[in-house]
Amino acid sequence: MLKMTEVRKSRGLSMSALARRAEMHVSSISQIESGRLIPYPKQVDKISKALSWDGKPKELFEEVAR
Repeated sequence: MLKMTEVRKSRGLSMSALARRAEMHVSSISQIESGRLIPYPKQVDKISKALSWDGKPKELFEEVAR
């Protein structure tokens, strides 16, 4: 699981809610979380801001233990 997924869930956000906050399509969020899409730098920034992430944006896309 990506750190992004863990943070999204801990904030009580659905993929749809995150997509709206990040101004992205929900399918892009789903594909990123499932590892089928590597996010572009602009997408990384949008997701980081939408999650109010204080760390380095790229950390959101690292695998974490389940």
